[in-house]
Amino acid sequence: MEIVYYEEDNILFLDLGNGEIICDACLSGNVNIGDTVDDIGESTILDVQKSGMYLLQIERVPSGAA
Repeated sequence: MEIVYYEEDNILFLDLGNGEIICDACLSGNVNIGDTVDDIGESTILDVQKSGMYLLQIERVPSGAA
């Protein structure tokens, strides 16, 4: 799984790594879902901060502390 936030464009991209994307669907004006044969493969959320959907908090954990 990969999560990338493009701050300059205010886009949150989630790659779930479930295979090749075969179909894209727009769920609303700012959420797009990429489907694979078996499941959801990726999600793209546009205008994340304005919509209040960016709830991710990143915490750095020192090596060996986990």
